[in-house]
Amino acid sequence: MLKYTLAMTIRVVCIVVAMFVDGWLMWLAFAGAIFLPYFAVVLANAQGPKPGEISRVNQVIKPVDASPSTEPTTKI
Repeated sequence: MLKYTLAMTIRVVCIVVAMFVDGWLMWLAFAGAIFLPYFAVVLANAQGPKPGEISRVNQVIKPVDASPSTEPTTKI
């Protein structure tokens, strides 16, 4: 939540700065205001498990290969 709030605050600053500057700096500020929400959401959602949290994956089972064997079978 803190990372998202910080990113949105920077976005508002970018919008305000873009209104008062000219040239490439204006375009840079607008680019920050446009692309920052995407990165803010990605960063806010990119979290690992919290300390002490139990993992939801209990066991990983290897899949069985169901394709027919190409080796000839011989009976003895």
